[in-house]
Amino acid sequence: MAIAWVFPGQGSQKLGMADPVLSLSGASQRFAMASELLGRDLLAICQGNSVGGSGPDDLNDTRNTQPALFVVESLLVDNLIEQGRDAALVAGHSLGELVALYAAGVFDLETGLKLMQTRSELMAAAGGGAMTAVIGFDRSQLEALVNDTERVSIANDNSDAQVVISGQPDAVQSVSEKLKCKRAIPLAVSGAFHSPFMAEAAEAFATTLDGVSFRDARIPVLSNSDPSGCSDAALLKQRLKQQMTTGVRWRETMASMAEHGIDTLVEIGPGNVLSGLAKRSMNGVTTAQIASSGDLGQ
Repeated sequence: MAIAWVFPGQGSQKLGMADPVLSLSGASQRFAMASELLGRDLLAICQGNSVGGSGPDDLNDTRNTQPALFVVESLLVDNLIEQGRDAALVAGHSLGELVALYAAGVFDLETGLKLMQTRSELMAAAGGGAMTAVIGFDRSQLEALVNDTERVSIANDNSDAQVVISGQPDAVQSVSEKLKCKRAIPLAVSGAFHSPFMAEAAEAFATTLDGVSFRDARIPVLSNSDPSGCSDAALLKQRLKQQMTTGVRWRETMASMAEHGIDTLVEIGPGNVLSGLAKRSMNGVTTAQIASSGDLGQ
């Protein structure tokens, strides 16, 4: 059995997602550490109990979403490793890539939290864009429309049947209206994430990464910007620098996992979006979700 661990990104968060992991080893300390770093009570935000304060108090604010998912997912992966369980490959969708790098031993917990804080704040500040998910479309038509329309790009290539386009609102709307598809769903986001419009944020994040020491990964990581397996520290950092402005190549990530003989995909974190994509795209794959302390006992 060849196992891949995958980590979901923004959109998988939900109120109460922290409660099922609070009994895990190190949970209270990790939430306290993140809260001190952010300057607000992250656990209360996850539980929907945050009131007042000087910072954002909504779990769907990307400045909270990203650190919250990192805390929950990193807790689960640490406890899996403590049980002696491991994977042959790791990959994460968008912010989940940082959890994958943490799971592979590329950097420590404190570094991961600080990187997630910086990333989330930079992305929150880079507003003004729009993103729309399109489902059930002709890929050649979509690619032609994107190529012929300025200020729009494919942000998340999730599967043969689902992508997210990103860019200036009018350009995104134009492509959505012209594309023949089953559904076009505008996303509740504040910016044109994973597009060239993130260039300024990406440059600032790259500067931050230059000051951080990466270690070679103990197991191969499939990056969003290049889904070939990699363990080299310098190359993994370079790929992460490219992530904000390039699309999430998840369709190719699943194909790469299949080429590596992965037959079991374990989604670590809330929700089952990545498991659903795998079931529809990877022949014969077995999926499992680990989102709570109870799941770790299975």
